[in-house]
Amino acid sequence: MRRSWRIAAIALFTLALALGGLLGDRLLAVTDETRDSLRLYTELINLEHDRYGADVSYKDLVYSSVNGMLRSLDPHTAFLNPEAYEGMREKQQTSFYGLGILVGVRNGQLTVISPLEGTPAARLGIQAGDVISTIEGEPTETMTLDEAVGKLKGPKGTQVKISITRRGLPQPLTMSVTRAEIPQTTVRQSYMLNPTTGYIQLTEFARGSGKEMADAIEKLRGSGMKQLVLDLRNNGGGLLDQAIDIADQFLPEGSKIVETKGRTRDSFQTYRADGKYPPLEAPVVVLVNEGTASASEILSGALQDHDRGLIVGTPSWGKGLVQTVYNLSYGAGLALTTAKYYTPSGRLIQRDYTSYFDYYTHADAGSPEVTGKAVDPKDIFHTDLGRNVYGGGGITPDVIVKDQDLSPFEQFLLARNAFLNFAVDYASRNKVKADWKPDANKVIAELSQWLIKEKLATQEEIDKNLTKQEVRDSVILQIRAEIANSTSGQEARHRVLSEGDIQLQQALKLFDRAANMYAQRREKGPKIEQGSQTKGM
Repeated sequence: MRRSWRIAAIALFTLALALGGLLGDRLLAVTDETRDSLRLYTELINLEHDRYGADVSYKDLVYSSVNGMLRSLDPHTAFLNPEAYEGMREKQQTSFYGLGILVGVRNGQLTVISPLEGTPAARLGIQAGDVISTIEGEPTETMTLDEAVGKLKGPKGTQVKISITRRGLPQPLTMSVTRAEIPQTTVRQSYMLNPTTGYIQLTEFARGSGKEMADAIEKLRGSGMKQLVLDLRNNGGGLLDQAIDIADQFLPEGSKIVETKGRTRDSFQTYRADGKYPPLEAPVVVLVNEGTASASEILSGALQDHDRGLIVGTPSWGKGLVQTVYNLSYGAGLALTTAKYYTPSGRLIQRDYTSYFDYYTHADAGSPEVTGKAVDPKDIFHTDLGRNVYGGGGITPDVIVKDQDLSPFEQFLLARNAFLNFAVDYASRNKVKADWKPDANKVIAELSQWLIKEKLATQEEIDKNLTKQEVRDSVILQIRAEIANSTSGQEARHRVLSEGDIQLQQALKLFDRAANMYAQRREKGPKIEQGSQTKGM
């Protein structure tokens, strides 16, 4: 392996010489410079490998030098080692083989958030709150979440042995679970908020997202949906063709969805709705926040520019660089920025990344109303109906609604998995259902005793925090949600939490405005520009 990576480094130098010989004098100056640079590079690789004060492999040196080179380009061009490349490809698939559980790290432990209905985990009785303590005899406490998930997945029909620690049981449960095909859904929630309002939560854009969205809309139509909340919060993006496919379900045929512009001729592309789906004839409110990025911004930007959806929440991330993924040797890949995304009105989605600190902390994001900066005329664009929308990066909501932060005490309890563990204990001692309406004072008193018993809080901390009405209300909501999850699953949990979701509740109050905009748009008719029509790749 060492020899192969040394050869790979030197091959860069040989390739440059070969290109110079094939292309002749046209690259003479370039190849002279390239030859000197690559000679220096191979000398550095060899010297570091041979003389560094600790063992270091050629592979690590090459990977590190590649990452350093790409860091000088932009925040999103990335080298994908074989594990990362395979993980990216797997994430884009519509299914995988595994147990059928949602897991997360809670209080340093690999915890089952919810088993998925009809999967091997559900059939074996794995419950929300169970801690997976070992996988194939290896303790999970030293694993990252990705490492643990990787070990739980495997070929169809194979078995994985796990140990489950469950509250109330003196000994861990050991079980062998046969892996089966698990659908990898991206429409995570789809239900009716009230008799006329549908709700769809889209968590990413992967293969099959377009069909999932179409199926969800059809299901909600059948349930009487007259208006829709589309939740794109914390959706980090994904496949461009799926963003095009979903936008097509809201926009008239021929409507521009997004443009790409780059350095090369083939990077200039226009993507339009092709009429594959009948457009949804209903008012739409779209929820976005800082976690809304890339393909999510393409979708929300297109709906906003065509006055097809009222955007509500906080400014989106501002990730508008087009990555083309190339296969490399040894199973690695390169996500290389080749162009930039522009909304139908001409807004550049990408935020400025001159300062990586401002970029990653999101300190510079938002419209003039949000940042307090003066309006630059070049950053003012217009929708089909003539409404002002702002460029400069990201999608600025039509209505700014900030989310409510949890108190430090609640955040501490959430990080320690307190609400889930208390709910499991409470449900085991009481007969509760998903629509359980607790006696708040009684439950808070029981929670207080439980926190002291579990050494998660002192009486002084409880008196200081759980006497505040807003904290008490939030804590009760969290407990109700976990009870609903343990009795009826993730949708029931989500329904409960939606009661305290300020952005969602505000969105429900804005449908008169969304309906008025939709009516104006229908009266004026869609704005269809002439030009080439190119589908997503």
